[in-house]
Amino acid sequence: VQLQASGGGLVQAGGSRRLSCAVSGGTFSKSNVGWFRQAPGKERDFVAGISWSGLSTYYADSVKGRFTISRDSAKNTVYLQMNGLKPEDTAVYYCAEKQGPLSIRLHQDYDYWGQGTLVTVSS
Repeated sequence: VQLQASGGGLVQAGGSRRLSCAVSGGTFSKSNVGWFRQAPGKERDFVAGISWSGLSTYYADSVKGRFTISRDSAKNTVYLQMNGLKPEDTAVYYCAEKQGPLSIRLHQDYDYWGQGTLVTVSS
């Protein structure tokens, strides 16, 4: 399974950005996908996750109400729509995938990772 994250860039505080995670080489309909982020000098933190069915979504408290995760089965892609961005959202954002049971908030549970895309929010 390969994951390709894209959509990062520089955005002003209060702005929006949409990240994409294209998944290939597996059975997308069975893929649970999570977004994580890592700021310089900090640990990798859970941001959002979506179940293989798309029926269940999960968010970190710090992004709830501002970020939305979704999936497009026709494109084998998971999106992270980020609104109301804050400087503290600045980080490298990674998508990850696992088929089968997992604790969706735990990065240790995922099998495959994308390369990361940098989001910088200026104040």
